[in-house]
Amino acid sequence: MIISENLLFSYGAELQNFNSGEFIFEEGSTPKYYLQIKTGTVKLSSFIEDGKEFIHGIPFDGHCFAETYIFHNKKYAVNAIAITNCEIIRLEKKRISQLLIKNPELILNMYSYTADRMHYRYVVSAPFSFQDPLTKLNLIMNHIKNNFGFIEKFSFAIPYTRQQLASLTGMRIETVIRAIKKMEQQNIVKIANSKIYI
Repeated sequence: MIISENLLFSYGAELQNFNSGEFIFEEGSTPKYYLQIKTGTVKLSSFIEDGKEFIHGIPFDGHCFAETYIFHNKKYAVNAIAITNCEIIRLEKKRISQLLIKNPELILNMYSYTADRMHYRYVVSAPFSFQDPLTKLNLIMNHIKNNFGFIEKFSFAIPYTRQQLASLTGMRIETVIRAIKKMEQQNIVKIANSKIYI
């Protein structure tokens, strides 16, 4: 977790529950809170032409999200939607500022977390220059595997659905399904109980 839950609650944070599919905030709305996930999984996404969704990230238990918005007055450029039922800790912008001023080491924690996510952004944006779906999927899946500290072949189950992989890569789901089948034939991934192992 980025900031201790007890510390957040001591500054007046509140716990909110969201059902799967429910918006936590919408693109264009005004940021008012620091948000940290107690339990559950959230997707940060944008809707593009024909209602197609592009997923920017999928944070889960212990992660904060859209935390950069507490440092300026711009409106959200993305949506935050609960993928599962979620418990979200939220603390008003003014109070999180007070907390960070009194605990400056937390600014470094938050900056390190944000820097790690920026690194992920750079890694996953590179595949968009490739036309080959296998190359895109392989780069993204290997980055996720490495991020979780797995090394051995087929030791890591990709925690995303094929639809989520499509949304993360900007490809159609049919393209992702075909590419994963080819990757399995080429012994790049293994499929077991519909899970993708890399």
